Amino acid sequence: MSWGLELWDQYENVGGHTQKGIDFCEKFTNFLRERSAVEQEYAKSLKRLVRSFQPKKKEEDEYQFTWARGFVDMVKEIHDLAGQHEVIAENLQGTVSRDLHNLVSELKQERKKHLQEGAKLQEQLRQNAQALERSKKQYEKAFKDSEKAMDNYRKADADINLSRAEVEKNRIVMTQKAQSCEECKNEYASVLQQFNTSQQEHFYTLMPQVFQQIQDMEERRIHKIQECIQQCSEIEKNVIPIINTCIEGMAKASASINSAQDSRLVIDRYKSGFTIPQDIAFEDLSVTGGNIENHNNTSKSQSLPNTVKAATVTGKAKKRGGIFGLFGSSKIIGLLVDDQKEDFSDLPPNQRRRKLQQKIDVIKKEMAKEQAEREGMLKLKDVYANNPALGDPNMLDKKVEENAQKLDAIRQELHKFEGYLADCEGKRRNSMSGDSIHSSDSGHQALQVSAPSTPQQQHNVYAPIDGDEDGDEFADTEIDGDQEFPVIGTCRALYPFEAMNEGSVPMGENEEMQILEEDQGDGWTRVRKSDGVEGFVPSSYVQCHYYGQDQV
Repeated sequence: MSWGLELWDQYENVGGHTQKGIDFCEKFTNFLRERSAVEQEYAKSLKRLVRSFQPKKKEEDEYQFTWARGFVDMVKEIHDLAGQHEVIAENLQGTVSRDLHNLVSELKQERKKHLQEGAKLQEQLRQNAQALERSKKQYEKAFKDSEKAMDNYRKADADINLSRAEVEKNRIVMTQKAQSCEECKNEYASVLQQFNTSQQEHFYTLMPQVFQQIQDMEERRIHKIQECIQQCSEIEKNVIPIINTCIEGMAKASASINSAQDSRLVIDRYKSGFTIPQDIAFEDLSVTGGNIENHNNTSKSQSLPNTVKAATVTGKAKKRGGIFGLFGSSKIIGLLVDDQKEDFSDLPPNQRRRKLQQKIDVIKKEMAKEQAEREGMLKLKDVYANNPALGDPNMLDKKVEENAQKLDAIRQELHKFEGYLADCEGKRRNSMSGDSIHSSDSGHQALQVSAPSTPQQQHNVYAPIDGDEDGDEFADTEIDGDQEFPVIGTCRALYPFEAMNEGSVPMGENEEMQILEEDQGDGWTRVRKSDGVEGFVPSSYVQCHYYGQDQV
């Protein structure tokens, strides 16, 4: 099927058809551009919607419920869904639309070239036809002149009145006209033969080639449109699995909502921990002697909630003594910023316990971060020590020491809040070989804190110590000098230490001492010096050797 043979006489219509095809490609390109804009705007609107419904910091507590978390998970899936619409827009605009735009430019140039070539062939055929027409007219004129000259000669030859010279003149004219007519005839025949040859070549060879090129161009355009539509479908098809995943994520968000769990969380969040008030006993005024004021005071005292009594107790505050005041002023930036009391003693018991646990979790995260940083620095120091060309290991000592001090401060805070939590839960723990350490801080636990750890060693466990049951009066730390402790090892001081609190003993660098009690997890070791003085020193400041084993 060839346009050159089937449409040999429809050259103008073919040219118009190809122009319509190119116009359609431009229309398709505009459609893709606008479709991409729609997808991009839709994705942008979805993301803007998601941002506007993201949980705010002040709403974090609300999003602990499963119904709120389910909503947040759904919103996250919507955000991912918006991303897929962006992918559609980018692929349509960046791949399909660009290819179509390039195709339109190529088709315009190619069509112009083919049409110019066809017009040139058409002009050549027209010129050949005009030459044939001129040759034919010349032949017709020469034939008429020859016929007229022959008639004149016949008339002159039959006219007896004409002289012989006039008859001969008419004969010569007749012969010339006849010869001229024969030449025009031969010229016409030659031009006609050339025209027929060129016409055959025009309609069977030259123009079919032009038509074929135009047909190939048009079929290539159609094939490209087919390919672009296929690409559009593939782009949509490729994002469907991800969109389905987003939809499945929304379904999972729905399935994750648990009404029973949320009800339990409401109890945990708002439960005060107080007992339900008991019935008020009947006061017989005849028995109390009509003392109404005493009766009212008794009723009020019975109905007072525990929070009021707790507030009365926490109103007292005495400064902690003993070795636990060593780092009492240390604060970790960002961990103690709270509008409420530090130990949350102004909250109901259950709420206080929840707040303390949250505080402990934050401190533990900070501790894990600092410990990871310390491990990295120690590894780097080992690398420098093994290969001095990479760096000086001593230059890390200051950073390691600063990190150790941070860790000790964090451990102090962790120990303190664990003590608060243990006090809130009504637990009692022992510390320092069973010695009781009391504080006057509103009946809460007294705390043991360690001296700053060294670059060579750090201890992570601190044991909280409860106050006495009354929680009202506390005594400073005292070390029982009458209790005998067996020697379980020896130790050497790595760093000098100045005893600034009761219960601790000073030591000089490289001083040898006997170990009476190993570190119980609180960062302190009981030792006996050469002069017989006993007391506690920071475990991280000494290198210990226990009988039967080596421990640093």
